[in-house]
Amino acid sequence: MTQDLADESYGKHSTGILPGHVLIRLAAQGREILIDEPFIEGQVQPASVDLRLGPVAWRVRASFLPGPNATVKDKLPGNIMHEINLEDGAVLETGCVYVIPLLERAEFSNRVSGIANPKSSTGRLDVFTRLITDRAQSFDRIETGYHGPLYAEVSPRTFPILARKGSRLNQLRVRRGSPQFTDTQLKRLHAESPLVDCEADIENGLGLSVDLKGDPATRLVGWRAKRHTHIIDVDKRGVLDPYEFWDPIEPSKSGNIVLDPDEFYILASREAVAIPPEYAAEMVPFNPLVGEFRVHYAGFFDPGFGYTQGRPPSARAVLEVRSREVPFILEHGQTIGRLVFERLTEVPSEAYGEGIGSHYQRQGLKLSKHFVG
Repeated sequence: MTQDLADESYGKHSTGILPGHVLIRLAAQGREILIDEPFIEGQVQPASVDLRLGPVAWRVRASFLPGPNATVKDKLPGNIMHEINLEDGAVLETGCVYVIPLLERAEFSNRVSGIANPKSSTGRLDVFTRLITDRAQSFDRIETGYHGPLYAEVSPRTFPILARKGSRLNQLRVRRGSPQFTDTQLKRLHAESPLVDCEADIENGLGLSVDLKGDPATRLVGWRAKRHTHIIDVDKRGVLDPYEFWDPIEPSKSGNIVLDPDEFYILASREAVAIPPEYAAEMVPFNPLVGEFRVHYAGFFDPGFGYTQGRPPSARAVLEVRSREVPFILEHGQTIGRLVFERLTEVPSEAYGEGIGSHYQRQGLKLSKHFVG
C-alpha cells in the first residue's frame, strides 16, 4: 500500500481523531484495532469505540501500572486475590479493584495512538475505570505503535455493579499524528459556529462553569449519591428509581454548595454546549493546582453533541464531582473545567444524536441511562 493510499484510508485529513466509520473499516481490514468478536450495534460512536469486558475479572490487592519493562500479566501473580467468571455476570463490589482483559486489542501503526475514558454512564455511576496496556507508565494512554492486549482497571466507588462479558464501561479514541488546536483556532471556530450559548471563555481550551441556580422546572441543581444501596446492572436501561440511589439537591439562598469529603455529586454546567460535527472535545481540569475536588471522570464529548445547524447550543455538560479530604465550597458560575477540542480526520457518517441512540443529546441535569426519567 502506498503512503498516499494509506493516508487516505484514515480520512480526508492525514491527522486527527478517527471517526467511527473509519474505525469500523480499519477493524474489518485487521488494522489498528483487532477484535475477538465482531462489533455489536451501538458499540462504535461518532469518534470512539466502546471497549468490551472479557470473560474473566481478577480482583487485585491494589491498582498498579506495569512500567516500561513488564506486561500486565507479569505483574498479576503477586497481585491477584481471586479470579471471577464474568460469562454469566458477577457483582463488582465498592472499594475493590479489578483488572479485566478486554475483547479488543490494539495493533497501532507508527503514527497512531489512543486515549481512553470512562463512558458517560460509567462516570455518572462513580465507577472508576481506566485503561492499562503492557509496559504502560500511565493510565488511559496507548502509545504510538503499540501492539498488544488491552485491560480495564475497574473500581466501583459508590454503588456495587453487576457486569458481564461484553459490558462496556470505557471507550477509546484513536488519533493519527499529533495535531494541535490552538486558542486562536478555537475562537475562529466559535465565531463560525457558537460552541456555548454565552460569551466564550477561551484560554487553554473552552472554560465551563457550574450551575447552582438550577432548572426552574425541577428546582434541582444536582444529586448526591446515597451509600449502601442495591446493585446496579450496568447493561439495563431505565429501570431504577433515582430516589433509591440519590438525594436531590435544591438551590441554596447563598448560591453555593458545600462538597462533603468523599461524597459523589452530579451537577451541570451553566453553559449549553455544542460540538460541531467535524470536531470532538475532552473535558480536562481547568487548573491542576486546585486539587480539592475532581470533576468529570467521563471526559469525552462527541461530534454533534448539543449541535443543530443554525440553532443555539442545546446540551449542558453533566459534571461528575467528588470532593477530596476537606469540605469545599463551590460557587455558582465557578469555572470547573475546560473543553479541549480536536479535529477529526473527516466528518463522521453519523454524529451524536443522529439515529444512533444517543442518550444525552439536548440534556440538562441528567443521571445515567440506568435510571427512570
